Amino acid sequence: MKVWLYSIVLLCLPGAASAGSKIIATGGVTSIEGNAGGGIVPWAIINGYASSDEWSFTTFASRVGVNDFSLHSGGVALSLDNSWEFSYARQRFALESIGGSLSQDIFSVKYHLAGELLYTALPQISIGVQHKRNLDFDLPQAVGAQSAHGTDVYLAASKLLFNQIAGRNLLLNGTLRATKANQTGLLGFGSAGDNNYQLLFEGSAAVLLNYNLAIGVEFKQKPDKLAFAAEQHWRDIFIAWFINKNLSLTGAYVDLGHIAGQGSQTGYYLGLEATW
Repeated sequence: MKVWLYSIVLLCLPGAASAGSKIIATGGVTSIEGNAGGGIVPWAIINGYASSDEWSFTTFASRVGVNDFSLHSGGVALSLDNSWEFSYARQRFALESIGGSLSQDIFSVKYHLAGELLYTALPQISIGVQHKRNLDFDLPQAVGAQSAHGTDVYLAASKLLFNQIAGRNLLLNGTLRATKANQTGLLGFGSAGDNNYQLLFEGSAAVLLNYNLAIGVEFKQKPDKLAFAAEQHWRDIFIAWFINKNLSLTGAYVDLGHIAGQGSQTGYYLGLEATW
């Protein structure tokens, strides 16, 4: 713990560690699935601040706390040449009101196809693949999940628009995801009655109040494949503080709807990210 706290202090210092030449905040934060974006939606941007011929390494930890559950996520990402993002995340979903937990591993790759976040009329467009492996399949199988592993594919477009709201810059992102995941995979993938991929929309909008502080909203459409309980869409309102290129802190109010038959799940999200 002392080593981790010491590292945070060092990263808070100006020029503490080289993180790449991209402009601060253009790497976004790390989502609960380990990809660059907002807290719950992957964006087209590549994690960290590596530009052409550079590399960047990122690690993150986050917690979502709602009425009956909590979700802990952590992982690492490697970004190359502002073109490739490779990431790994481990999630642990604690069933606090009924006992027990669910976990999964997420292995992801993202590739920057075309456009730029800042410098071209064409938005930055990226394609991503997430392979997810559920580590506690007994409960998901008991409630009707078909498989303990699945692969999501998404296409995202992100663009920063200058001088849009009271002179502030506006970031917009839209993501289309093909998935079979129940509750992002924590309740397995597919069901006996519906094992087909479903195409869903995810979106984000953020206003940069200054060069290192952003507020925004996100929406994540969810599939509804398990008969025992309806799965509802997710939303959040967030604020992200990019302390410097090496460290960022994000907080959010989240609304996850009903989960596993439990009533409306609202609460908080906290995320910490370090980049070299």
